[in-house]
Formats: sequence, C-alpha cells, structure tokens
Amino acid sequence: VCEAYVLHRQTFYLAQDFFDRFMLTQEDVEKERLQLIGITALFIASKIEEIYPPKIMELAYVTDGACLEEEILQMELIMLKALNWNLCPETVVSWMKLYIQMASIYDFTNLLVPQFSQETYVQITRLLDLCILDINSLDFKYGVLAAAAFCHFISFDIVQKVSGLTWEDLEGCVNWMAPFVEVMMGYDGVKLKHFAKVSSDDRHNIQTHIDYLSML
Repeated sequence: VCEAYVLHRQTFYLAQDFFDRFMLTQEDVEKERLQLIGITALFIASKIEEIYPPKIMELAYVTDGACLEEEILQMELIMLKALNWNLCPETVVSWMKLYIQMASIYDFTNLLVPQFSQETYVQITRLLDLCILDINSLDFKYGVLAAAAFCHFISFDIVQKVSGLTWEDLEGCVNWMAPFVEVMMGYDGVKLKHFAKVSSDDRHNIQTHIDYLSML
C-alpha cells in the first residue's frame, strides 16, 4: 500500500507505532479486525506525514471491501483516544536518520556522498523492516533498534559517538538482530526505484514493498 501511494518510510513507521501501541491497550482483538486497525493506523499516519495523503476512499478500496470508509473513521476515533492523541513519537527510522546525519557531521564516513548515502540508508531500513515483523522487536527501544542496525553496517566506535549508547546498551539487540542480517545478506543488493513524482534525492525515503514474510 505504501509503495502504491508513494508514501514515505516515516509514514510507514508512524503507522507501525500506532498499530503496536494501540494493540498493547487492547484485549482479545479478533483477527478480522487487524486489517481495519492497520489501514486506520496508516490513514492517521499519512495525514500527519504526507503532503498529499491518500483519500479514505482509496485506502478502503485497497482492502478489497474488507473495510468500509465509515468503519475506518470510527476506528480512527477509537485509536486516537487509546493513543491519548500522542501522535508524534520518534520512530525507528527517525532515529536512524539522526544517527546518519550525526555520522556525516563527524565526517567519520562517506555518507555525505549522495548515492552511497541513499543505498546505505535503504539497506539499513530494509533490515529494520524485517526486524519489526518479529514481536520480540518490542523488547527494545526505537533508538536502540536503530543503533543496533547501524552497528551491522559501520564500526561500533562511530555508533557509540553518534548515539551515546554503550556496548552494554546495544549488545542484546545486536545479537538478536544478527540472524536477520544473515537473511538480508542472502538477497540481492539495493536497487533504488524511480517514482514519477519523486525527486531522485528523495526516492530512498519512499517505503517500497518487499516480501519480508517469505524471509522469516
């Protein structure tokens, strides 16, 4: 859905945060309701993050009739109340962006080179995309998840300086993440997609579709 409507990674991760936090407030949620909760989380996130968010009728359409517009609007209100209107969290991907920017400021890497920066960023976010499908990812704070992912692409000394986290803070997450890294390494390298209405220097920020479930 995110790729179809050219939505940004931050939108996807906001929706993921809303979904997870909402589910933590609920008990005995019926499986049939999960799609409604998910599409509503994306509806809320896209209105916050996107300049031109998809219309509610478009999001209802992609559910193939499973979710009506009225149901999405009703669920939106339920979710907003459950989330206590806390709609601007620092997501995993926003932490990741911060660390990369800090690394560039320190001039530790070649991340200032646009093409390398885009490819590296996409590689790290794809790793995070895969990791958050595992419920155990909820055991770690977003900043720790992002820093642990960064550790698999750059030296720990740099990660420590840009994140302020110690090895003791990160060791558990880095080790937990290692099998996901091995899986990602077995797939083709990054090929940045082109989108008609997206500039080349922003294309790495678009959330693209990969069949991550088949990797697990």
